[in-house]
Amino acid sequence: MTATLFFNGPILSMDDYNSEPEAVLIVGDSIAAVGDEAGLRAKMPDGTELYDLMGQALLPAFLDPHGHFPDPGFIALFRVDLSSPPRGNCVDMATALKRLGKRARSTPKGEWVMGVLFDNTAIAEGRMPSRDELDSVSIDHPIWVMHASGHNGVANSVALDMQEITQDTSDTKSGRFGRATDGKLTGLIEGISAMREMGDTDFLIDRDKFWAGFKSCRDEYIANGVTYAQNAWTSRKMLEHFASLPAGEDPGIDLLLLPIGELEPELSDGPNALEWAQNPYMTLGPRKLFTDGAFQLQTAFLSQPYHRVTDPDHPCGMPYTSPTDHRFQVKKLHDLGHQIHCHCNGDAGADLFIDAVEIAQADNPRDDHRHTIIHGQTLRDDQLERMASLGITVSFFSAHIHFWGDLHKNTFLGPDRANRLSPAASAEKYGVRYTLHNDASVTPTRPLHLAHCAVNRRTSGGQTLGEAQKISALSALRAQTIDAAWQVFQEDVRGSIEVGKTADLAILSGNPLTDPNSLKDLRVICTIRRGNICHQEPTC
Repeated sequence: MTATLFFNGPILSMDDYNSEPEAVLIVGDSIAAVGDEAGLRAKMPDGTELYDLMGQALLPAFLDPHGHFPDPGFIALFRVDLSSPPRGNCVDMATALKRLGKRARSTPKGEWVMGVLFDNTAIAEGRMPSRDELDSVSIDHPIWVMHASGHNGVANSVALDMQEITQDTSDTKSGRFGRATDGKLTGLIEGISAMREMGDTDFLIDRDKFWAGFKSCRDEYIANGVTYAQNAWTSRKMLEHFASLPAGEDPGIDLLLLPIGELEPELSDGPNALEWAQNPYMTLGPRKLFTDGAFQLQTAFLSQPYHRVTDPDHPCGMPYTSPTDHRFQVKKLHDLGHQIHCHCNGDAGADLFIDAVEIAQADNPRDDHRHTIIHGQTLRDDQLERMASLGITVSFFSAHIHFWGDLHKNTFLGPDRANRLSPAASAEKYGVRYTLHNDASVTPTRPLHLAHCAVNRRTSGGQTLGEAQKISALSALRAQTIDAAWQVFQEDVRGSIEVGKTADLAILSGNPLTDPNSLKDLRVICTIRRGNICHQEPTC
């Protein structure tokens, strides 16, 4: 069994005391000892490899608290990237249509062309493409363009026909079909239920494409120090893809899968229950629910109107569910013993979930449920206080500060609410344990940049958004290591450098606590998973 001693660099353990030991000894796939270098040298096995950190920082590998693995791999390999600055370089509609046309010309007639990461708020025209514009690209291919948030998209005429969406198709409770003044479909489809299969991250992905995308995404995560990934909206089809891995085969990354909450209890019990292979590297976790949509589309559900309203019929956005239906789903999952992760962008959307949890807890108290609000970008102090009393936790989408912070201030929320975007400091004040996430593929999985966003709160335009909500670099790192492990009941296995835990580690180019203003400039030099180096820069 191999052994390695790490020494001569800052070691950030992320344990309960935030201790910084001199050395760490790993044996096999576990952390065997932590302490002073001389003491560990005295007890290390013969043949132990000595790893001189040379001043570089060692910390636990990162955990992804909320994302859609392996969707980034699907984008890289099979879809047309239409992202705008600051992420990409698609700046206007002409560029987007040109890229779609190029893909169409290399795609056999009748096969789909799918564009992704399109952002109506960042494109020069300030809108989504139209059905007619996509028809001008091709009427020999079904074309589907998804918004960067994943909450709406536009289809050309061929795609609408294939999905059997006509002028007579009715809007759903949580979705709607765009129509011109004459009633003709514009191709715009809003909401998960209305998008149907086109809204699933595995749309057009067969088994071979799944595993190709998986490997691409895995390599990206590992290169950024992430050894524990999450698929936070796992359809039955996607679960079957994951389950196709032989039970004993190591996929090169550990995974937490969050099945769609509405699939229960049939997913787990009864004649049509999923046959889940007990692969030790993949586990089923919380069940996922939604209450609302996205800020860019003004479908996140707010208690007060948007700063600049684009839809007079829905000045506060829109809920994706009714209070009655949501309470039913929350109570069902709560009573079944599941943890719940619920997408709540707007504060009114969060109210729906907090109220539902309070009712479920009153009827069936559970001491440690760890139900979690996902995103929670506009949580108010009174909500955080309630969450603390109810045992509700939150995962903040702090990357929004960089990618859309200027728009939050000027268009979506206005200055006051924007200064509270992803209010991590307030969560600390009220004793609500929290994590930070990128929601990949909405924003790329970059833990160090994400920490930078929460610590410095700088928008891509250079503004500081909410000085009072800044947190320490240590808090931002804990939110992606030990707190991320705790949030999904993994704190006894991973997330900190402590004896007996899995030897998942990351080595950074410098100490992240020394200069918080430069967090984004640090690099992951080396990633160690289960005791083995799985990524390293050439100099490592």
